[in-house]
Amino acid sequence: MKLADARRDPYRKLAKENSYRSRAVYKFSQLNKSHHLLKQGMKIVDIGAAPGGWLQFASKIAGSKGRVIGIDIKEIEPILNVIIINGNIEDEQTVTLLSKYLEGKADIVLSDLAPNVSGLWEMDHLKQIDLTMKAVEITKKILKVKGNALYKVFQGEATPEFITYIKSIFSVVHITKPDASRKQSSEVYLLCKQFNPPVD
Repeated sequence: MKLADARRDPYRKLAKENSYRSRAVYKFSQLNKSHHLLKQGMKIVDIGAAPGGWLQFASKIAGSKGRVIGIDIKEIEPILNVIIINGNIEDEQTVTLLSKYLEGKADIVLSDLAPNVSGLWEMDHLKQIDLTMKAVEITKKILKVKGNALYKVFQGEATPEFITYIKSIFSVVHITKPDASRKQSSEVYLLCKQFNPPVD
């Protein structure tokens, strides 16, 4: 994003005024307002959580009786009532640690994962789908039956096959794009409800 565009971005300004760590929190808040994803007392896992805007929002709703856990390979500054795991989602130790902190199953899994963008769209798209698939694999291990998930995906040639797979493990899948997503962005969000664990 060009500096001039960033200065004109109303969501960036709002995030700063409300002490949120990123403008992306408004994508999440809009999705939550429309689809009522979060409730007080929930166990919430955010994969690819840096810098922590979604965690801040989730923590406010879940409250002290809930449990919010964020995972990222990047460092995340501490957030009140949030457990932060600094680790790689491909590392089995990270998943083991997550399961330990959860003490049961998650009510919802969130993923706003994106690769470091190279500018080569096909490559970036495939990397993003691959990352999100790794989030799905973690979801299958930690999400409760009939639980929900929210995944960001970059639209491209691999997206239809990915969506087909998601529909095989969730009863309801909505494809949506919040107003806070930049118009030129190819990202959409898959809102997935009623998890049905696959039979091995």
